[in-house]
Amino acid sequence: AYLKDIGESKPMPSALFSSVELLDLGGDELSTGSREIGTNKVGMVAWVVTMKTPEYPAGREVVFIANDVTVQSGSFGVEEDEFYYKASTYARERKLPRVYISCNAGARIGLVDELKPKIKIKFNDDNNPSKGFEYLYLTDEDYKELPEGTVIGHEVPEGWALDDVIGTKHGIGVENLQGSGKIAGETSRAYDEIFTLSYVTGRSVGIGAYLVRLGQRVIQMKQGPIILTGFSALNKLLGREVYNSQDQLGGPQIMIPNGVSHLQVDDDQAGIEAILKWLSFVPESVGALPACRSSSDPIDRPVEFRPTPTPYDPRNMMAGANGMRGFFDVGSYEEYLAGWGKSVVVGRGRLGGIPMGAIAVETRLVDKVIPADPADVNSREAVLPQAGQVLFPDSSYKTAQAIRDFNLEGLPIMIFANWRGFSGGSRDMAGEILKFGAMIVDALREYEHPVYIYLPPHGELRGGSWVVVDPTINAEKMEMYADPDSRGGILEPAGITEVKFRVPDQLKMMHRLDPILKQLDAELDSCDFDEDAVSLKEQIVARESLLKPVYLQAATEFADLHDKTGRMKAKGVIKGAVPWESSREYFFYLAKRRMVQDNYVAQLMNADPSLDTDGALEVLKDLCDVDWEDNKAVAEFFVSKSGEVDEKVKGVMANAMEALIGQLQEELEALK
Repeated sequence: AYLKDIGESKPMPSALFSSVELLDLGGDELSTGSREIGTNKVGMVAWVVTMKTPEYPAGREVVFIANDVTVQSGSFGVEEDEFYYKASTYARERKLPRVYISCNAGARIGLVDELKPKIKIKFNDDNNPSKGFEYLYLTDEDYKELPEGTVIGHEVPEGWALDDVIGTKHGIGVENLQGSGKIAGETSRAYDEIFTLSYVTGRSVGIGAYLVRLGQRVIQMKQGPIILTGFSALNKLLGREVYNSQDQLGGPQIMIPNGVSHLQVDDDQAGIEAILKWLSFVPESVGALPACRSSSDPIDRPVEFRPTPTPYDPRNMMAGANGMRGFFDVGSYEEYLAGWGKSVVVGRGRLGGIPMGAIAVETRLVDKVIPADPADVNSREAVLPQAGQVLFPDSSYKTAQAIRDFNLEGLPIMIFANWRGFSGGSRDMAGEILKFGAMIVDALREYEHPVYIYLPPHGELRGGSWVVVDPTINAEKMEMYADPDSRGGILEPAGITEVKFRVPDQLKMMHRLDPILKQLDAELDSCDFDEDAVSLKEQIVARESLLKPVYLQAATEFADLHDKTGRMKAKGVIKGAVPWESSREYFFYLAKRRMVQDNYVAQLMNADPSLDTDGALEVLKDLCDVDWEDNKAVAEFFVSKSGEVDEKVKGVMANAMEALIGQLQEELEALK
């Protein structure tokens, strides 16, 4: 279908999918190999999968790790923990994407079963056991039959009272928790270093739930609850039947609205499709260029869906609607985290085949639903309305989390900024809005790939919401652009007039411009009789009242003129005005240029550590024989003259090495 879509006549590649299993042969690392299905004794399995995809027709490798529920319900014992750790390390050391398929029973629990038929009880009163017991013990014969170290006890008249039960089998108790901590730390590290994705295909309990969360990106099947404790155990703790299923605790209706799960699917077929779709946006390895592909959607076509001054669905702006095409390639946009922080929309899409992260702003009123807690008889479901174009605690956190995810996926970002500010009410201040808003700044400061902030038509960016996305946060990577019909400023025009163009200022303008008021003012100045003065003042007040609406409108328009793209460009707070209709073509060539340019800058800085970003750009600028400000021309230069640029990089590296050798020789001579 992809080849047909882009008009390619070449045949489908052969051997689209192959895999080799990762086996633990006893060394520090796993080895690739094969074995008969079902012969594994450990409840954890892993494979290295090679897939030929539109982005990588020659093939790409992905590491899959999965629980085996046929081995003790997929629980985590010491051996499972060690295997998971080695498999994750295998992916991390090779910088490969890592997918974890989760279905488990949490940390394995057990007892020393061979002691059960041997233990005896020393009751306080043999004739009345209800009075309790003093200790558990083994007879001297049973005690001596046990392997050394099975139990720790002290001698009593009946035999040996048990102080500690150790057992001979490893992996039945607290040691499993130590292993759980080990793989929790590994998963956290893996998220920071490689692409991690989890698919919850069945219940995931305890450490299984934490592994899913620590990997951050989660696809959840509708019958795959993510829980810390089973519902029956909670009922026992509460002393009554409160919960009747695991889904009440961690089903998609819980994990989608709270932002743990990014995407819900109905079955495993849809789950695999979602995994492949997500992987299609991700580079084949850490540090590789974005996973680009050909696109049949012309890059120079206009963006047909146009945002309106009235509330609209921002998804239509990105994906298109009602036969009108949007910003991204047709059919490429996929939304994630849709049920959490609904006042912000995040997803991934393609622009001319280039994968991008996308953040847009909901302009309509949305509801945040806080479910009732069945354990609290006084609890009630709460529905909190959230206004459009406003950042709330949950949507601020969602924005920061999405930016961090995009960064680790190596994606450039389009932020369609349309915020009027942060919600500053007492409830949201108590809800840590300042903390989560600051997280947006932290995420952008650390971003290692291009970030394009764009104010869409009729969009506005004001106050604190401008501050948290201003390009000076990360000047090397961030750029801001605006449609001519967008606005940016501290307050909205109506608010500015209340402070800086008040009614007295408006009255002065009336008396300066209105001919009738000017005539009445003149007559009042020359009036000699009090009765006539009173009449003239009444006429002036009546005329002012008549003119107030239109002059308020004029004052608002005057304030609005301060917020237009002309002033934003003149003050250097945006890089340029880009009309919405042609924004697709503009940002494609900008993204294409930056993708190649940033790669060469990194190569030059690695070749010569004395170079900074500006120095590396000067090297490329001196080499470029086209208009440096023309994104399309520069992008085409980098592609067509890649050989020349590569030779320049080699030359810079050679010069840097010669300089280093010379410096070391001088230092060596100084030591003699």
